[in-house]
Amino acid sequence: MLRPLKLSLLNVSRAAGAFRLVRNTRWRGEHLLIVCYHGISIDDEHEWRPGLYMTPEALASRLELLRRRRCAVLPLGEAVRRLYDGTLPPRSVALTFDDGNFDFYSRVLPLLKAYEFPATVYLTTYYCDTNLPVFPLVVSYLLWKRQGLELSFPLSSHREVRLDTRSADGRRRAEQTIVRFAHDGRMSAKEKDALAERLADIVNVDYAELKRKRLMHIMNPDEVREVAAAGVDIQLHTHRHRSPPDAERYRAEIATNRERIVALTGETPRHFCYPSGVWMPRFSTWLGEEEILSATTCEPGIASARLNRFRLPRLLDHSDMTPIEFDAWLSGLGALLPRRPVESNAVDADGRPLIGQFAQA
Repeated sequence: MLRPLKLSLLNVSRAAGAFRLVRNTRWRGEHLLIVCYHGISIDDEHEWRPGLYMTPEALASRLELLRRRRCAVLPLGEAVRRLYDGTLPPRSVALTFDDGNFDFYSRVLPLLKAYEFPATVYLTTYYCDTNLPVFPLVVSYLLWKRQGLELSFPLSSHREVRLDTRSADGRRRAEQTIVRFAHDGRMSAKEKDALAERLADIVNVDYAELKRKRLMHIMNPDEVREVAAAGVDIQLHTHRHRSPPDAERYRAEIATNRERIVALTGETPRHFCYPSGVWMPRFSTWLGEEEILSATTCEPGIASARLNRFRLPRLLDHSDMTPIEFDAWLSGLGALLPRRPVESNAVDADGRPLIGQFAQA
């Protein structure tokens, strides 16, 4: 009920010139909008998770609006530096893409080249090296592809799980059971992939075709090198998409992630994105000790120099966001409207989110 009212208000505001007025204020000039994308569909991923994915056509329309609104699209490092120096140009925006999915290479990079916009990829490196589908994601996708089923799936020779894909809750429970089984059994990436292949066979999905399309893949090392050579900024997102709650393991995740990125790009990454938006106050201290310059969250907002540089908000763009809502955020008006607060996800002892996405490995 509230959303239709909000959209009506935005339409009236834009017609009255409020978007243009706010967009050109000194206040907007002192703020940086960091936009976050998770995935751009190769096939039907935007139907599976519209809150994370959008079509290439929708992304192209966003980039076109950035150009029409004469936004200053800056590289992330420059944008953060100028935010705190007080030298941002009018209507500053930074584009970020989480995880480093193959769809960035195949769908996003050509669009960025066409519009000549810089962007940052926060790369998680475990599945970059294994070049297999990200296990929790592919399990979720397979269960979604065959909705309406109720059947048994043998996890092992002595354990079965009842798959109920007739509802979102049933699919979620099945996904969590399968992923937890693999985690508790300390399965390797190849063993998890074999389990996913058996699940695909049970629900009658062509797993070989899914892998050929690379719907749930992270970019491989050669692709990372190519996008970096094309000018894309590669930054830190932990090695295994985890946020361990103790300093030694947390910093080890960052160290491994950094080592792999340096090996792939020749550049030392200095900016960080919290996996699954998991943030705790003590993380800021650990990031500072790692000489990291900024860290972004999944909390909605527009960044100002008054904010902690290790808790910078972003706008998560996705299929469910309408063009007028995106336009409102570009102007700055979107950040001024009331919205529900977003709590940082809690994690278990291994740094895996208890709410939201599972860690990758």
